[in-house]
Amino acid sequence: MNATDTVDSADLLARRARLLGPAYRTFYDTPFHPVRGEGVWLYDAQGRPFLDAYNNVASVGHSHPHVVQALARQAATLNTHTRYLHDGVLAYAERLLARLPPELGHAMFTCTGSEANDLALRIARTHTGAQGLIVTQFAYHGVTASLAEASPSLGKRVKIGPNVRTIPAPDSYRQDPASLGRQLADGVRAAVADLQAHGQQAAALLVDTVFSSDGICTEPAGFLQEAVQAIRAAGGVFIADEVQPGFGRTGESMWGFARHGVVPDIVTLGKPMGNGHPVAGLAVRPEVMAAFGRECRYFNTFGGNPVSMAVASAVLDVIEGEGLQANALTVGHYLREQLRQLALRHEAIGDVRGAGLFIGLELVADRAQRTPDAALTARVVNGLRQRQVLLSATGEQASALKIRPPLVFSRAHADQLVEALDAVLNEATAG
Repeated sequence: MNATDTVDSADLLARRARLLGPAYRTFYDTPFHPVRGEGVWLYDAQGRPFLDAYNNVASVGHSHPHVVQALARQAATLNTHTRYLHDGVLAYAERLLARLPPELGHAMFTCTGSEANDLALRIARTHTGAQGLIVTQFAYHGVTASLAEASPSLGKRVKIGPNVRTIPAPDSYRQDPASLGRQLADGVRAAVADLQAHGQQAAALLVDTVFSSDGICTEPAGFLQEAVQAIRAAGGVFIADEVQPGFGRTGESMWGFARHGVVPDIVTLGKPMGNGHPVAGLAVRPEVMAAFGRECRYFNTFGGNPVSMAVASAVLDVIEGEGLQANALTVGHYLREQLRQLALRHEAIGDVRGAGLFIGLELVADRAQRTPDAALTARVVNGLRQRQVLLSATGEQASALKIRPPLVFSRAHADQLVEALDAVLNEATAG
């Protein structure tokens, strides 16, 4: 970083603090200032390219021309809301539902994943007549009041709600993978019992289907089934949060839940749905939706507007037209294998896991004891940023690298990432 960069960053940070207040945070010890994006690249003010190995929001690549053109074309024609008739929202709903299990017969649209999860929770509570919500111990599901109190990863100062119960997240690195399903289901049953002991009933189990904030757990495929059975046996519904794993990222299927052979009662969607445009939503079984439809009105001024629907439809065009789900499968497999080869040279790499282009790489202080090393992980994340590679950390101990690039990531990009990681690990563990 040169002197001009330092001055510019210091000025921006000072203005942020003055204008936006103290609640916002930035990534990295040296905050990054991108000014342009294209494909898997973000460019700073000096025109330097940074390999984006983190951003699932721009799922089909930054500033994809087909998506940008669809947005501009519709914005130049009409933008309004769903209280007027418009074909765009119906055409997209048909396309979306056709790519989901047939049991999910209705679609509803919001602007953000937080709104989608909030709406899903309202529907679940109306359907069941219960209030209890079960989430994993370091989950993130959103920033509305009801979701913040069900998102332990927001920090200890954000209190878990009185109707919320947390359960241990699956950990295929430190637990027997064969027992993950039983242990997760036991957690659900214990949470249900605790709710009942306090005069409450369970309305829903809400999980991110790759457990990304909990540290990423994808294997063995199918381990979610018993937990889903447990919540339904208690009268609750299963909400699959696909805001991070959805839209082809896991490679084998379009949705993270499909890897487990389950059909959710509600599926929530966001981030990659619009490639950076704020569009989100959910799909729901009609019988689960019925009570909410009778008893409540739903209106969202911007949810399902014609521009957002044009953008979302263009994203589907690109995912399918460019074969990005297949690319996630093949490049993700290649990248994991390269990372496992890297682990042969670096004792600090304890585990490589994931599905498609959603990968966790656990860094440890002691491989035999599987001791998480958050300090090393932070050094590696910042070291990669200095080498113009962007990713972050995840998990309750912040000890796993979270690798989640745009779906246009190629083998050449994977090689660049592994080469940079090798160099940074050599530096970070030297001496």
